[in-house]
Amino acid sequence: MLYNIVTMRIINLSSGSDGNLTYIETENAKLLLDDGLSCQETAKRLSTISVKPSELDGIIVSHEHFDHIKGIDLLSSKYNIPVFAHQDVWTGLDDKLKKISVRSRKIFDGAFEFKDLLITPVEVPHDVKCFGFSFSQNNKKISVVTDLGHMTDKIINSISKSQIVYLEANYDREMLFKGTKYPLALKRRIDGPNGHLSNINSAEAIESLVSSGARQIVLSHLSKENNSPSLAYNSITAYIEKDGIQEGQDVKIDVATTSIGSFFRLR
Repeated sequence: MLYNIVTMRIINLSSGSDGNLTYIETENAKLLLDDGLSCQETAKRLSTISVKPSELDGIIVSHEHFDHIKGIDLLSSKYNIPVFAHQDVWTGLDDKLKKISVRSRKIFDGAFEFKDLLITPVEVPHDVKCFGFSFSQNNKKISVVTDLGHMTDKIINSISKSQIVYLEANYDREMLFKGTKYPLALKRRIDGPNGHLSNINSAEAIESLVSSGARQIVLSHLSKENNSPSLAYNSITAYIEKDGIQEGQDVKIDVATTSIGSFFRLR
């Protein structure tokens, strides 16, 4: 139960290639952004923050990859939860989410109002149709942007003036190309313009976001093979500090993992 002085709050319940799950709450809305965990595990993690699946008002889908949709079909059908996705994303979901009722399939094409929130999607460059999102209420704004091969001015402009940003920092480039587990084609796909965002690319974006008012960054969607929480944090903070941005003073940087994270609140 939220007190009236709390406008919005967000928590990452899992982040990474093993499954992505983010919970956003206002006084009137309870939402999931993606659900890449099983329905049972999703319910378990929601219970740790005293939320029941039956209380959810909706699920928003960024794109069709399994680590973002694994639990959605059963969760939506079992608890009658509406699922929101862009029309082009639904094209890739139709053969993956077969249990969701027609009535629960919701389509957006641009910004839309949901209860007391304005939800603004922005398309991001990935190897399938994919979107990041901003969640706004009055002058409060939270953005979540992962699964993108490169940052663009359009994306930066769309998420600018966010006080809190969950931003991809998927891989360390040296670690990626020195690794022996991935074939070269996959490495090139990850490092390509429609793959994922590297630590340094993430740091460059953070500099722009801090200048527009971001005060909390959560590094997200880290690769377990080509990155680590400490490597991402240390390389990114070192990069921005060279340009005069002090972590802990000008911006706070945390790292999302496959474990349940911390709540961040806007009042």
